Formats: sequence, structure tokens, C-alpha cells
Amino acid sequence: MNPQMNREYILSFLEEILNIPSPTGYTKRIMERIGAEAERLGFAAEMTHKGGIIVTVPGRDHAGALGLTAHADTLGAMVRSVNASGTLRLTPVGGYMMQSIENEYCLIHTRDGRTYTGTILTSHPSVHVYTDARDFKREEANMEVRIDEPVRTKEDVAKLGIRPGDFISFDARAVLLGNGYIKSRHLDDKASVAAIFGLLESIRREGWTPARTLRAIITNYEEIGHGASYIPGEITELIAVDMGAIGDDLTTTELDVSICAKDSSGPYDYDMVSRLVSLAEQDGIPYAVDIYPHYGSDASAALRAGHNIRAALIGPGVHASHAMERTHIQAIANTARLLAAYAQEA
Repeated sequence: MNPQMNREYILSFLEEILNIPSPTGYTKRIMERIGAEAERLGFAAEMTHKGGIIVTVPGRDHAGALGLTAHADTLGAMVRSVNASGTLRLTPVGGYMMQSIENEYCLIHTRDGRTYTGTILTSHPSVHVYTDARDFKREEANMEVRIDEPVRTKEDVAKLGIRPGDFISFDARAVLLGNGYIKSRHLDDKASVAAIFGLLESIRREGWTPARTLRAIITNYEEIGHGASYIPGEITELIAVDMGAIGDDLTTTELDVSICAKDSSGPYDYDMVSRLVSLAEQDGIPYAVDIYPHYGSDASAALRAGHNIRAALIGPGVHASHAMERTHIQAIANTARLLAAYAQEA
């Protein structure tokens, strides 16, 4: 059986979750939405103590399970301190270039539930004022958040309820184009979450059953390295679904499913990678096999935690990762197709 993926569903769900702020450590709202969507599709969903979601799909064979993992946490920041001028100094959550967030709109989330808008700038933001504005080094110490409120002092900011440790989320600015391209922040890794839910939707709509029980794990601490450090013990194989990087000598494009043979944590399981390649070729799915030297995945985290599993990594090709990203619906839908092919034969 070759299940068909509902691209309209995938795009609709992706657009929705892209617009839910979820920097690592501030993911409760998006996890509740993901759990509710799994239950709407008719699958059991449980929340882990860490705040991740595990969706269970019974298979024909209950001896061992196939794990799929994607992460809903994103890059973001926190308030490090409040400057005397009433701007905010930030500390990054996740790894990114400061240039990639300069002039970005953001939200400041206070611990008492208030939300304020702002803009991330350098402390020398204007060429009409600062002679070094063009060459001013874009580094953490030189970045600040301008709050869209009449604040001029630390005391003014304190009256808003903003304090160190509050989260800052970046506007996704998601755009879904008619030709299939999707440009947005946080496609890493919400595009993969949408691919897994495309798979789940196809199981419900077409009524097919995986060969083995599926445990789909949506994690919430991947961007800082320990998202899938816990996985259920019955999982024997784990496929991390995460974006494929593009550039340099890499061959993945935004239209391809990336199959990663090796990343910074080392090679992935030979048999699983070979099987994924074979299934992609069998089903006519455009793919590329690449090496990612500056990359780690939830599968890496699970292996480092000591889980007795075999692991692989696939996902849609995403350009300009950890900056203003872009992919294509073809890559997302085909990632779901490849997962479905593997799940039927596992």
C-alpha cells in the first residue's frame, strides 16, 4: 500500500503551529495543541514529565516499537537583564547568528501571563546617529530589545512586569506560497512535526495499520541537546525527523527528503539508512544522502542517553537553517511518504 498524504492538511497544521510561540523552555501551549490534534485524529497522546508528547499508533506486531521523533521547540531568547534606558538585554536560547535576528519583531512573555511586542536591534541601530552602525559587531552584548511601550528606565520596565528570565519569541513571519514554497522561521523543526502529523492523518483517513506499533515522540528540548534523552523502552528503532541542511558541498535541496548518513555525533545505523534509501528509490521519492558535520538530532540525544536502539535521521530539505528558512511542501509530504513506507515494512 502506498498511502497518499493530504497536503492541504499538512500545510494548514504547519501554518497553525508555526504561529504558536515555542522557544525551548516555553512550549506548554504548543504541546497542548499537538496533543489535542493527535486525540482529534483518534490516537492516544500522553505528556511526559518533561512536557513532550508521545502519540501511540497500535501496529500489527506488538513486539518492539518503531519510534519517530520531531521537535516543536524553536530558537528564541530570554531577558538577561534590563538596561538603564529601558531596553532589554537578551541571552540566546539555541544556537544562531545574532545577524539572523537583527531587526526581527518579537514577543516578550512575562511569568504572570502578559505579552508585549518588541523589536530586536543592535544598541547602535541607526546610520544617522552612530558612525560605526554598519560595522558594529553583531554579538550578544551589543543586542537589545526595544519594547513597544513608553519606557525610558528600568523602573518603567518593572511596572510592566518584565524581568530577567522572561522568554522572548521571534515572529515566525510564515508565508505559504502558491507554488509550494514555504518561508518562515522555525521550519526547524515544525515542518517535520507537520510531516509526522501528515502520516498520522493518512493512517486515520485511509485506515491502514503500521507493521509495528508506532510511538511518535514530539520533543521540547531538542534545540539545547536533550530532547529525546528519554524514549519509551519498547522502541528498538528510532527515526529522528528533522530538517535537512542545504549548502556548501551538500546535495539536498528544498524539494528533497534528506537522509543523513552521518552528523556530528557519528554515523547513523547502516541498515536503516540503506533501507530508507531503497524505499525512496522504490517509491520514486526525490532524496539526497548527506553528511552534516555541524548538526545533531534527537536520535543523537537518545543514543547518548544510553538507549539500546538503532537510529536514523531524515527530513525535508530546509534552506538557511537557524535563520530565515525555506522549504517546499513536496519535501514535507514526501518525508511523510517515506516514513509511511518504512512503517509498513518495519
